[in-house]
Amino acid sequence: MTLRWGIVTAGKISHDFVNAFNSFPNKVDQVVSAIAARDKARAAEFAKLHNIPKVFDSYEALAASNDIDVVYIGALNPSHYALTKLFLESGKHVLCEKPLCLNLKQAQSLIKLARAKKLFLMEAVWSRFSPAYIALEEDIKAGKLGNVEYVEVNFGVPINTDRLQQKELGGSALLDIGIYVLQFAQYIFKDEPIKVTGVAQKLNESGVDLVSTVILEYTGGRRAVLNIDSTRKLWNKATVYGTKGRATLEEPFHFPTNLIRVDGKITNFPLTKSSIPYNFDNSQGLVYEAIETARCIKEGLIESPRMSHNESLVLAKLEDTLRGQYGVHYDVDDQEFP
Repeated sequence: MTLRWGIVTAGKISHDFVNAFNSFPNKVDQVVSAIAARDKARAAEFAKLHNIPKVFDSYEALAASNDIDVVYIGALNPSHYALTKLFLESGKHVLCEKPLCLNLKQAQSLIKLARAKKLFLMEAVWSRFSPAYIALEEDIKAGKLGNVEYVEVNFGVPINTDRLQQKELGGSALLDIGIYVLQFAQYIFKDEPIKVTGVAQKLNESGVDLVSTVILEYTGGRRAVLNIDSTRKLWNKATVYGTKGRATLEEPFHFPTNLIRVDGKITNFPLTKSSIPYNFDNSQGLVYEAIETARCIKEGLIESPRMSHNESLVLAKLEDTLRGQYGVHYDVDDQEFP
């Protein structure tokens, strides 16, 4: 049975997701069937470029449609909660861009709803499905690095857009690129940290964090040091240090093509080519989260073991804690959710 995707919004990340999906030769039995955006002309243009058969001018119409089984939500951060809720209540599975929500209370509400409806829900942390990430994890499990003790990650890129700079749009370097460094530390250590320390070196006039450093401390003296910077380019790699040596995911670490293994040898993980340009680095890798979503749905799972509901809750909790330390507060933080 073919799994039919609906695409929610016609923005840059949705473009990259569909381009990666359409360019990948072995995505099994799934297809992009529909696109919805508030601007129907923009949705129609998107559909023409990506050969999508059906166009909707509202998210409600797409949610009510019998033409889709699952949606990819690429909307701005403040819309994630309401849109995910809409599609879950309409009986659709959901893959929602990161961050899943603006805070922990919203994330808990959506996960509770997905479980009640027995529908698949996943935060689209595409890094988790990178072949290089999986290879690194296999090396760690095989004991090649010894006992893992320290993680160091940098993610810095100049981003001068409203979605990051304005609080009413869910602006936050932490919630935009910072989630990648947080999820990497969690991917390696697996446990919830026992101490979280975040220092925001720079907030803008809207009270949005632009630059910060995070230290996560775990049991047994394990530690992660994470740098987040939306004002300048950093060397965006991730290094894991163990008692037998280190391994590095080379830039861009959030979806790398090269892994430097503990013996110093480099393993390359090539990505599929496309005739249509992408907006972001290595977006070809977005297809892997679509493949995982399809696998889980076809197996009757409501969450992925590689990016579970609990993982999203831990990330949301970390994000709340760090925003509290930075002094970044959203209106929704004062609201309650069912």
